[in-house]
Amino acid sequence: MSGLRERKKERTRRAIQEHALRLFGQQGYENTTVKQIAEAAEVSERTFFRYFPTKEDVVLWDDLDFSFVARFRAQPADTGSFEAMRTALRDTFTELPPTEQHHLRERIELMTSVPPLRAVLLDQLIGAGRTIAGLVAERSGTGPDDPAVRAVVGAVVGAGFAAVLAVQENPHTDFATLLDETLVKLTVVAVDPPTASPT
Repeated sequence: MSGLRERKKERTRRAIQEHALRLFGQQGYENTTVKQIAEAAEVSERTFFRYFPTKEDVVLWDDLDFSFVARFRAQPADTGSFEAMRTALRDTFTELPPTEQHHLRERIELMTSVPPLRAVLLDQLIGAGRTIAGLVAERSGTGPDDPAVRAVVGAVVGAGFAAVLAVQENPHTDFATLLDETLVKLTVVAVDPPTASPT
């Protein structure tokens, strides 16, 4: 019975987010109220706030962390931390259904274009960095402040941010591809930084 309740809650949460994203696209984030979202999703405002404490949270929410962490921990023990991270991220985003891929793009575009959401995006990146540091430290048997761990964290978070910024300029490329392309290129430029072309 508890499993059925959890699935029902998950459907409600996703329905609220889908209606919110649709309304944000139609009339703008700032011009959309929680009341309008609740009415569109056919729930009360109280129910909305039970699932999402703030309007910002309805943009930020996803359940990708659990999938990503499981995929990272499942990588072969002889795979380096950076490559394990890249594979886990690629698989997590690539295997999203088309509808969720579309919603991910909508959310990223909101987070990079709406001023109140930009600050929250920074908080998300900081949180992601801490999660990655913990995972890499766990895998390597070192501490989160080890220089090698910091290097992986900086590389992955930086690549993720660069991919986020590239979304609006690449409307026909999914986020998984943008992120993986950035991580692949990072392995090249980190070893052999490009030089300026002769003029």
